[in-house]
Amino acid sequence: MHTDIQEIAPGIYRLSTLVAEIAPPLGFTFNQFLVDADRPLLFHCGPRAMFPLVSAAVENVMPVAKLRWIGFGHVESDECGSMNQWLAAAPDAQVVHGQTACMVSLNDLADRPPRALAHNEVLDLGGKRVRYLDTPHVPHAWESGVMYEETTGTLFCGDLFTHLGNGPAITEDSILEPAIAAEEAFQATALTPMTAPTLRMLAALAPARLAVMHGSSFRGDCAGQLSRLADYYEKAHAAKSA
Repeated sequence: MHTDIQEIAPGIYRLSTLVAEIAPPLGFTFNQFLVDADRPLLFHCGPRAMFPLVSAAVENVMPVAKLRWIGFGHVESDECGSMNQWLAAAPDAQVVHGQTACMVSLNDLADRPPRALAHNEVLDLGGKRVRYLDTPHVPHAWESGVMYEETTGTLFCGDLFTHLGNGPAITEDSILEPAIAAEEAFQATALTPMTAPTLRMLAALAPARLAVMHGSSFRGDCAGQLSRLADYYEKAHAAKSA
């Protein structure tokens, strides 16, 4: 395996590792996003076994020791398995997440106390600004949340729009259809009455880019993609509830 590096927005780098053994023949990408700022942020840590690959990729952009913030969508090994390895390599870094994640998991799991953010709280990185948004149970875990980088309009949307394959780092082709195909294969999303409204809340941000954890990121009508995904889940929830 190797980790590819691509700048998908000014100062925002996608670090992507293809695991061909997952869902062959297409494979499955694991993506982290590095926000280059005065106080840099890494969104997603990756599994523990990927730390050497991903940290080497970060070193191609900046010293790992310069990292100040480490965030992720929810508490799951591919999102935060290597969290404490990053904390050891970056002595000034602190994990940042929502209040629920810190309360139920990260106050205990992280080797240094995390910083808890309220819904809609903005973290000033110096040159970049990330807004934390609670998305409980979207796509699955109770503590789920996303981050929105306001200066570039980049939504770090975690497992939303997960799809198979090793496509381009960023595409203007719709990622909705491959995301629906992956959802129907994996059934990974928690369908609740709040799934569609939460996605529409994100669509109201009108982001310019969707930074996807598994698959290609998207540039274009992101509000349209999010709204159409909301429509899909709304219909799926209604069918399941009938």
